[in-house]
Amino acid sequence: MLAVYDLTERLVRPLAGPKWAGYFAEFLMFGLREAQACCFAGSFFLLLAISKHLQISGLARYDMLFLGGLAIQATLLALRLESPREVAVLSLFHLLGVGLELFKTSPAIASWSYPEPSLLHIGRVPLYSGFMYSAVASYLMQAWRLLQVRLEDAPPVPLSLGLGGLIYANFFTHHLWIDLRWGLALAVVALFWRCRVRFIVVGQERRMPLPLSFLLTGFFIWIAENIATFFGAWTYPHQRQGWEVVGLGKISSWTLLVIVSFILVACLRQQNESRCLERKVAGAAGIEPANAGTKNRCLTAWRRPNREGSAP
Repeated sequence: MLAVYDLTERLVRPLAGPKWAGYFAEFLMFGLREAQACCFAGSFFLLLAISKHLQISGLARYDMLFLGGLAIQATLLALRLESPREVAVLSLFHLLGVGLELFKTSPAIASWSYPEPSLLHIGRVPLYSGFMYSAVASYLMQAWRLLQVRLEDAPPVPLSLGLGGLIYANFFTHHLWIDLRWGLALAVVALFWRCRVRFIVVGQERRMPLPLSFLLTGFFIWIAENIATFFGAWTYPHQRQGWEVVGLGKISSWTLLVIVSFILVACLRQQNESRCLERKVAGAAGIEPANAGTKNRCLTAWRRPNREGSAP
């Protein structure tokens, strides 16, 4: 990847000068890192696009998408692009997504529908739909690792989890009560106002306000949603007579979903990093205070590197 940066910088330098050539090369590298982070989402959307032109006798399209999603996941795991722990996290997001889908597609709500038949489904929800949600989590986890993401001035974990729970609950309750999305959006801005996401593309560390990154991610998912509905992944009521652009209001919904996903991923990453740190240090060896003339070896409260736990 660094070779791409060096080549781009050399080609652009005569045209724009060294400063802007460096900026352009870094921006290109950022795009490549983002594309790499979308390995699962991109593969699944490619499968979604070609599935309209694939016909396997006795296998419904939605079922083929579910089996294809499992195959993509197994391939990424075999290539070590995802770890077993990450796959377990993605499975959690899959379940959360299917739970939301069951509510949204119920006859009383009917926010959207899946018009094609399938065998692998729960109620009106084909099982492949959960991959749409796990794709978001997969992107977040991959980007976190590839861009060496860290948070600056992050709010306390209990507050973040509490706000994430309220946002997820509002996806259900706004059909039965008032929609609190804009109030929750203000709460997000207030809670994460000082928080900055720091990341490294090439060498120098960059930073961005976290609320802005939420909005940008939600916007790009809205674009992906338009592509998905164009290929018949699901259908909104206004698309039943033919495809139309998904309303801009969905950007706020996707942004809120990104926030829930980010909070869960960030908390899991923080927990994992803390566990790794605990494995990397151990108490220094010492002698307990004498007791009845005996002296016993022990681990003191002083910390030092633990060779056995040096690898995460």
